Amino acid sequence: MAIEIEKKYRLARKEHDQVVAKLAELGAKFTKEVFEENYLHRGGLIDERGAVLRLRKIGDYTILTYKEKLKNDDDIKHKVEFETVVGDVDAMENIIGKLGYKLSAIYEKRRKIWHFGDVEVMFDELPFGLYLEIEGTIEDIAKSEKLLGIQDLEPETRGYPRLTVKYGKMNGDVAVARFARTATF
Repeated sequence: MAIEIEKKYRLARKEHDQVVAKLAELGAKFTKEVFEENYLHRGGLIDERGAVLRLRKIGDYTILTYKEKLKNDDDIKHKVEFETVVGDVDAMENIIGKLGYKLSAIYEKRRKIWHFGDVEVMFDELPFGLYLEIEGTIEDIAKSEKLLGIQDLEPETRGYPRLTVKYGKMNGDVAVARFARTATF
């Protein structure tokens, strides 16, 4: 069982650019950029536990994730997390449906990942805004905030599924946040 510890912030473009510049100045290592499609499912025990079941597609690679919040009183999220690679996405979608879980949210995300000391720093662009996530120990997150000069930023305590419900568009019972598509000829 893995415990994910992260802190998230919503950023204005200027704040985003400042943090990226500071990371580069401090010698952080940019590792990769990915485009994700995230499919969240709800129902039954998932809802009772305040958990989430997610299929994340990155190109032809798909990961099934179960996350469950652990109780805490600060702005840093603690979640139990189990992940596995899915070989057959269509079969997994059928299994999830047969277990009684319903699709509740779809959101797209462009993610840029940096390694900085003992933390992972992710810049996420979603159709409704820019976000920064820092993952590591509580101590390493606090240290990174100071080094990056972001300790006074307001934390974003809502997860992307809740933000998708708030800022996305409803398609029946499913909240959707996708980037605009440009026509190709």
